[in-house]
Amino acid sequence: MSEQVCYGALDLGTNNCRLLIATPNGKSFRVVEAYSRIVRLGEGLSQTGRLSEVAMERAMAALKVSAEKVRRRRVVKLKAIATQACRSAENGPEFIARVAEETGLKLQIISPKEEAQLSVAGCLNLLDHTAEAALVVDVGGGSTELSWVDMKGGGLDADPARFAAGKLPIRAWLSIPIGVVTLAEQFPEGEAATQAWFREMVERVKSELAVFRHADPMRPVFDADRAHLIGTSGAITSLAGMHLGLRRYDRSRVDGIWMTRAECEASADLLLNLSPKARADQPCIGPDRADLVLAGAAILQAVQELWPCTRVRVADRGLREGILMSLMSERGPGRRRKRRRGRRPAARAPESPQ
Repeated sequence: MSEQVCYGALDLGTNNCRLLIATPNGKSFRVVEAYSRIVRLGEGLSQTGRLSEVAMERAMAALKVSAEKVRRRRVVKLKAIATQACRSAENGPEFIARVAEETGLKLQIISPKEEAQLSVAGCLNLLDHTAEAALVVDVGGGSTELSWVDMKGGGLDADPARFAAGKLPIRAWLSIPIGVVTLAEQFPEGEAATQAWFREMVERVKSELAVFRHADPMRPVFDADRAHLIGTSGAITSLAGMHLGLRRYDRSRVDGIWMTRAECEASADLLLNLSPKARADQPCIGPDRADLVLAGAAILQAVQELWPCTRVRVADRGLREGILMSLMSERGPGRRRKRRRGRRPAARAPESPQ
């Protein structure tokens, strides 16, 4: 009976609202329902500092659908998170309160550090354990999280019963307030995409990344090509779909594929040569992502220029899967042992500086 218990993970980002409902299945979980809607909650936020009424209405409509799915599946434990748009918007907390009142969903605005940890957690099964390090790049709508993972460190056991996101061997992490929505708004495309315009976006992202020095001790591993990159975002999965020449997007063919850095750049060049309409007509992009996919490609390009990796693994997974693993670990034997041990909760490790 316990195998049928449903857990839910809801991620309200700057661009998307995503829900995943799953039930524990051995050392992993089985997805029973998935829902995703592009809501562009952060549209115009970089100019005004506020969530617009129109954007909040779009998000609210998707959240109401999500709340109904959670109720119908009788989810016993749900973690609903909000990220960069609600973190940075002046009226973010006000919107969170409105969501609770209208849908019953209690959204939690998580920190960039927790967002980075959960993104790594969601991609654990895609890490290549023959490598010495991995750089997990989660490109969102309003921010990008980068996590440098020591593959020789402990804590990479994906067993939900023993999993703890805070114990992953993340040696350095960075969150920059640049995502596909904010970058696209800062650099409007104009009538046609050009190499010069694309290059401006790449250099803008590089300027933000280059000042970060906490990951420098891992640079020799990257210089020796003993590391790989994992890219998780709609823009990166779209590039992969283009690379594969898919007639319609197929998650089973995209999630987990390896691409070379040259193949990523070739897909970006292909997109640059398409008109906005031709881009929108691509089955792996569509009209909702047509004006954002090149911004995502520019972010990936910037990362690859500063932290070169020959191999890139594409992830159609991330935050929601990480949340589910965290929720399911709370039901495991470790929690029961902790209760028997005594009255005081375990001390939390101090946060290391970024």
